[in-house]
This record gives sequence, C-alpha cells and structure tokens, in this order.
Amino acid sequence: MANVKVFVPYGAVGLNCTEEAFEAGLSMKPDIISSDAGSTDSGPYYLGSGHGKYSIRDVKRDLKRMVLGAHKLEIPMTIGSAGTCGSDEGVDTVYALIQEICEEAGIHKKIAKIYSQQDTEIIKQKFRDGKINALHGAPEISEKTFDECSTIVALLGAEAYEEAFKNGADIIIGGRSTDTAVIAAYPLMKGCDPASCWHAAKTVECGGVCTSAGLQGGVFMEVDESGFTIKAVQPGSTVSAYSVSAHLIYENSNPIQLVEPGIKIDTANSTYTELSDTAVRVEGTTIEYLPYTLKLEGSGPVGYQTVSMAGIRERKVMQNPMEWVNAVSKAGMEKLEKAGISRDSYHFWLRPYGYNGVSGMEVPEGYVPNEVLMMLTVTADTQDMATQIAKAFNPLLLHYNMFEGKQMPSYAFIFSPAEMERGAIYEFKLYHTVSVENPLELVRMAYDNI
Repeated sequence: MANVKVFVPYGAVGLNCTEEAFEAGLSMKPDIISSDAGSTDSGPYYLGSGHGKYSIRDVKRDLKRMVLGAHKLEIPMTIGSAGTCGSDEGVDTVYALIQEICEEAGIHKKIAKIYSQQDTEIIKQKFRDGKINALHGAPEISEKTFDECSTIVALLGAEAYEEAFKNGADIIIGGRSTDTAVIAAYPLMKGCDPASCWHAAKTVECGGVCTSAGLQGGVFMEVDESGFTIKAVQPGSTVSAYSVSAHLIYENSNPIQLVEPGIKIDTANSTYTELSDTAVRVEGTTIEYLPYTLKLEGSGPVGYQTVSMAGIRERKVMQNPMEWVNAVSKAGMEKLEKAGISRDSYHFWLRPYGYNGVSGMEVPEGYVPNEVLMMLTVTADTQDMATQIAKAFNPLLLHYNMFEGKQMPSYAFIFSPAEMERGAIYEFKLYHTVSVENPLELVRMAYDNI
C-alpha cells in the first residue's frame, strides 16, 4: 500500500522554524523533506529583478538544516520557487548555497536544477498561436508586452520534480512552481491518491500556518491511497479540523476547489476527522483532469522612483489633511511646469499616512488625526529626473503655508537627506496561462554531482 510521509519545515525557505520543531519533524521519520521557497506576495520587484527577498544568511541556515537532516535520514529533499521568484538566478543562487553546505559537511549528492524562466521568443510564438489566455483580472496584452518583461516564468507542476526523482536526484531545486507542486510530486510518484496528494500539499504549503504553532512550527503530512493525515510538529502545538480545512481558502478564490496544472480537486465531500489534538485525517477529496496549462508570471521595469517623507502635527493641517495634500500637489505641478518639466514626463502621489494613506478612502466624519506622515513618491524615466522632481517638492513639504495671515511653518523631514532613491521599480505584466503539449515542454533541467 502506497504511503508517503512529508516533513515541511518552512512556509518559505528563509523564514526559519524553531530548533524544537525541526528536530521533532526529523524524529517522525519522513520519507522526504520539502519546502516552497517563493511567492509573488511581496510585489513585482523580485520577479522583475530576479533577486531574492530573504537574506542569503537566513536562506543558507534553512537550507543547511534541510540538507543535513535529509542526509542523516538518507532521504531526498525538494525546494520550489528558489530565490523567491523562481528565476534562473534564484535556482543558481540556491544551488551555490547547497554546494557550499555539502562541501563544508563533506557529503556528496546528485542535484537536479529545474529552470522555469522562459525565453521571450518562445512565449511570443505561443501568443501568436493562440496558446496564451488571460486569467480573471489580467491586463490586456500584446506581443510587445513580452519584450517589456525583464523576467517571465511558467509555474511548474509536479511532473518536472517527478522526472528529476526518476533520474536519481537526491536534492531538487525548482524554479518558479506552484506552491503545492513541489510537495505533491513525491507522493504522486509513489502512487498515493492523487486528489489527496494535491489537497495535502495545499494544506501544508505554508508550513505550520495550518497548526496553532504558526509559521515557525513546521508541519507533517502523511498521504496514502485513501486520504491524508496532517500532524502538528512543534512540541505543544495543535491542529484541528477547522485549521486544516480553512487553509484551502488561503490564496485561493474558491474555498471548495483548487486548480493546479492539469488538474482540479474538489473538497465538497471531504471529511475532516480529528484523531487527536495533534492529528487530523482527511478523506473524500476528488480530482478532475484538465487540459494542461501553466500559469505565466511576468514583470518588467516601469521607471525609477524617489521617495521623500515629512511628519506634520500642525493642528490646522490636521483638521483636513487632504486640503494640504491637494494644495501642495497643485503648487508642485505649477512649479515644475514653470521649470519646463512636462506633466506627462513623471508620476507622483502624496499620501497622508495616519489619515487615509493606506486606503485613499473617505475617513469617518469628525476624525482628526494627532499627526500624519506625508509620503511623496515620484516615478520618472530616469533616477535623476525622479530625484529632481522630488527636490522641487522639498520646500513645499517643509514650508508650504496654506493659511492666510499665518507665519511660514516648518515641518520635519524624517531623514536627511530628505530624498531616498529607490532605483528601478517594476510592475506585473502577465497573469495568464499557456497551453503546452506536455508538462515538460517549457522546462529545462540540469544535473550535477557534488
């Protein structure tokens, strides 16, 4: 009878888990250690630049635990969406760290590198062939859109990981993948119930979030031919039918169904049985097979940005901060126009944090803040231009007087110098699917022995 035990120590590599949780997970004798390592949650910069979100020190710490733990138990390990965005750079960075870890420990492994960053010309041809379709809420695109992307990735399904296992890989480093694919692949290959593999993987993809321990508690799943069991790992933590079932809502538009490359699972008839305070059994999930598509994510640069921040407590300004925002905005645009800077050559916004800076919505009647943080953000085609425009606003942020008969005020910049250059900024440009003839069509794989 097929039965696979998977230890997921982290919601993302670099987030850490407690030493007690990691050791407890190893003591439960998993057949594999798996973890997602990335996301688009933190915005388009990481995908557009290809760089990772977490510090190299933290990533190496988490990888070292996984590599040495898997070696101790003589089991494989997998990483998905390496380097946050799953770019080629992310895969290569994680590979270099694992190589260091293995050399420092004097151990030898066969490592698979799965690349899912896409060649622009290949994706363009898919577009011409009508193989690319928009997901709900996706922007309108043209062939030009693909050239505007500095990085395009196609989210891997489970098949690429299965292929690497079949080729004898001890450690698999995956490019951008669905959060579940990296975890579901091994039990799928071993013949466990497919619907349960995907449902279980979705439940544990954020590590201990489905338990009372939270992010740093780790989690354990056991899948067989009729269902799966989720187990809390952190000593003293618990898991419940509610915490397990609720995770299908997380980052998923449908609380009953989950769509992954080539499949859709349905949990309408799933049962959740609490075996104890630390274990929940799930059965009854069903699966439907779909035409195989991969999700495309693309991000590209849209200019350079400079930010400036000023703190204000002036009581008259606090009576209606938006009046001040609108007056300063108008004065700034007039000043720039007189200097010969066209309004369509830059973008800016000025937001009062502590009032409605987060939402931009109307505030409750009568609400008067004690103080606000006025944040100016300027975007232009070059860094020099963005900073020039921010500097033009500088005296307005510091001294603008909108009250007749009142002496010129002096507010306070948060930092000196007041202008902070953020460098290139990015935006998401693709939120689409691409149809493929087979799951490995857009995948590149390489193997190394360390």
